[in-house]
Amino acid sequence: MTHLELDHLVYAVPDLLAGVKEFAERTGVQPVPGGSHPGGTANHLVGLGPGAYLEIIGPDPAAGPGARPRAFGLETLTEPRLTAWAVRGDDLEARVRRARERGYDPGKVEPLSRVRPDGVRLDWVLTRRDDPAAVRLVPFLIDWGDAPHPAASGLPQLALVSFTASHPDPESVRADLAALEAGLEVTEGPEPALRAHLDTPRGPVTLT
Repeated sequence: MTHLELDHLVYAVPDLLAGVKEFAERTGVQPVPGGSHPGGTANHLVGLGPGAYLEIIGPDPAAGPGARPRAFGLETLTEPRLTAWAVRGDDLEARVRRARERGYDPGKVEPLSRVRPDGVRLDWVLTRRDDPAAVRLVPFLIDWGDAPHPAASGLPQLALVSFTASHPDPESVRADLAALEAGLEVTEGPEPALRAHLDTPRGPVTLT
């Protein structure tokens, strides 16, 4: 198996167009449309260097007022939140088995897709865990297979200076991370939180 690598960070926003506008104003970098997912979400993307990117995800403006996307807590989200992250690897089924043997269940491996603005459909697989947590400190797994990776599509770039987490019981999170063979600095804090420190044209920006 290849080593797990950071694939992307998930920044969930209650209103996609407003969230993208606010992000562009804070950073000086304009995210580009990524496309629409089944289930009523859409995203915009910013590169974080070779092989990684930031996904700004929210309700799809084209899906209509009846859509109620549940992914990443969007159904009840009231303000932007860095809510999850993904690591990239091969043979996800084997990785899931190994993690379960070590005491952590990443969930089922399921297919997902989205259609880019140019009409190209991307298909990949990822792990889905039934987790009501608003912020997920342990990453989900993703394998893009033969699909072109989003980070290789000429995205506007920002530098990810650091990516860390905090939790009232950091040792429990470290144990789950170790079971998954994923690395992340976790410190003690009052509530579960992810923090991404970015170097932007308008100075340092922290997403939480």
